[in-house]
Amino acid sequence: MRHPGTAPTARAGAAALAAAVIASLIAGCDSDQDPAAKAAASFLAAWAGGDERKAASYTDDPRRAEAELTRLRGELDLEKAEFTPGGREDGKREGTARVPFRVRLTLHGAGTWTYGSGTEVRESGDGWKVHFAPSVLHPALDEPFMRLVRERELPRRAGVLAADGTNLAPEGSVWNVRIWPAKLSDPGRAYRALKNPALGADIDTGALKSRVEEAKPDQAVPVITLRDEVYRKVRRDLLPIPGFQFYEHPRAVATTARPLIGTVQPATDRTLRNAGPYAESTDEVGTAGLQYRYQKQLAGRPSITVRAVNEVEEAGPPLYRSPAKAGKPVRTTLDPDTQAAAEKALAAVRKKAALVALRPASGEIVAVANTPDSAENRAFSGRYAPGSTFKVVTTAALLRAGIGPDSAVPCPRTVTAGGRAFQNQDEFDLPSGTTFRRDFAQSCNTAFIGLADRLGDAGLAEAAGQFGIGGAWNVGAATFDGSVPEATAAEERAASMIGQGRVEASPLVMASVAATVRSGSFRQPVLVPDAVKARHRTARALDRDVVGQLRTLMRAVVTEGSGTALRGISGNPAAKTGTAEFGTGSPPRTHAWMIGYRGDLAFAVLVEDGGSGGKDAGPVAAEFLRRLD
Repeated sequence: MRHPGTAPTARAGAAALAAAVIASLIAGCDSDQDPAAKAAASFLAAWAGGDERKAASYTDDPRRAEAELTRLRGELDLEKAEFTPGGREDGKREGTARVPFRVRLTLHGAGTWTYGSGTEVRESGDGWKVHFAPSVLHPALDEPFMRLVRERELPRRAGVLAADGTNLAPEGSVWNVRIWPAKLSDPGRAYRALKNPALGADIDTGALKSRVEEAKPDQAVPVITLRDEVYRKVRRDLLPIPGFQFYEHPRAVATTARPLIGTVQPATDRTLRNAGPYAESTDEVGTAGLQYRYQKQLAGRPSITVRAVNEVEEAGPPLYRSPAKAGKPVRTTLDPDTQAAAEKALAAVRKKAALVALRPASGEIVAVANTPDSAENRAFSGRYAPGSTFKVVTTAALLRAGIGPDSAVPCPRTVTAGGRAFQNQDEFDLPSGTTFRRDFAQSCNTAFIGLADRLGDAGLAEAAGQFGIGGAWNVGAATFDGSVPEATAAEERAASMIGQGRVEASPLVMASVAATVRSGSFRQPVLVPDAVKARHRTARALDRDVVGQLRTLMRAVVTEGSGTALRGISGNPAAKTGTAEFGTGSPPRTHAWMIGYRGDLAFAVLVEDGGSGGKDAGPVAAEFLRRLD
């Protein structure tokens, strides 16, 4: 529960409120100097100012009053107390008076509660004092040891929905795995078991061992939370090991696109700050992905009920209730069938990989798959050299500069730029008289580098802008939107021509490049339409004849070039392969890419450290398209 402090401005407001209370109370008395009214006013003013000790000093039982006022503030999560006094009334006995007042309590996350109360004021040897009893706080506290309590109930978390309304993160079972230090009789066996790849997590057993050793013997030490299907795979190995504990718990669990949709976990300091004013430290909140981004929307607002309870914790009827506000679902553009095809296509890939698919006509993202599915969403946020898939952008610039598909552009085995030697993959070359169409289809690096002077320093960056690369995209999820810096040095210009150097893109960006060719103009991808107020627009569209030539060239990649994996796939797919170097090894390691489109579906496949675009990413793309037939 939160315990808000009192800021200096709040204290200044409380002082002003105290003066107003005193003036109002005295105005209702028979005498401007009524001591009973002054005592009650001083008590109420200190209470309003959040100074329980001072308020208690105006009572005949300061210790109890301070304890009860302090408990009330904590129990109700009280942010502000205001009072409207009534007129002074004579008491039943001489030396007593009664002062009624209206109470207005602002409860954190629960609105304002207004009710009537009052206090008896008694004359004593050291002046008039508020006779403190719990009923001063609320009339329902009319028996000894009663107190007010705040009950909080969370609404059911709303879902993250596919385009057809399917809940992609319904409530399911998870298993909290913990270690009971006193029962851990064979630590080595336990820590070895946690290295099981089936757990789908890289557990730092060294750090865990330290936490277990520092814990008290009967203190449960959290280890990992497992989805039910994972628990069922590993329970036979873990259950016999002494010291492990397993607790089943309901929680919203993504059934697909897990890195995108994200997770719900017990709140941490970071995630609690993101969760908004209604969340508390005991809540489970979104910790990653869409669950984190839309936490406030999905969680809604809890109901708050205030009751009086007695010393044996028997609760009375509700005295105040702030109704719950149901969470609102997050509606995405994901298509369940396309998403399933993407995940199945990646199922056989043993390296980190991603696949993104979208509708060129609308920009709607219909599939986002990552492997492993317990890691980051590299499909949206990964920063990679796009390699030869970027030649689609380079070609758009070259076509505009006057190069045509039938232009003769040589493809030697190697070429030097700025003192650096560049070569084709496997050091191939093409015969004399080779056309630019064949250079593109075979992904000839040296041909493209040889044309770098046609574009100048800013030519590539301008062409990239026509594809939306480097703009500020508003997709409805966290994305990396690409970067194509202007290149001034000869070596950097050469590298940029083939998607290397400082050129970076995500799989989403490269899927959008393919979609732009298919549709004829850039349409910024979108995942959560309700969250997208305005999409990024390009300053200049692609020329119509450039679009037509790009379509022809990308189709040729499949029919006569490096996209052989797509031959025989229905629907006349078009593509571009890419093999992007990274690291400092010799020979350099490579990421494998393929981008393309078929009908109103554009896609990008990335396999990290995957080898060749045609040989390694191509079969994944082919499997994806086959599963949609």
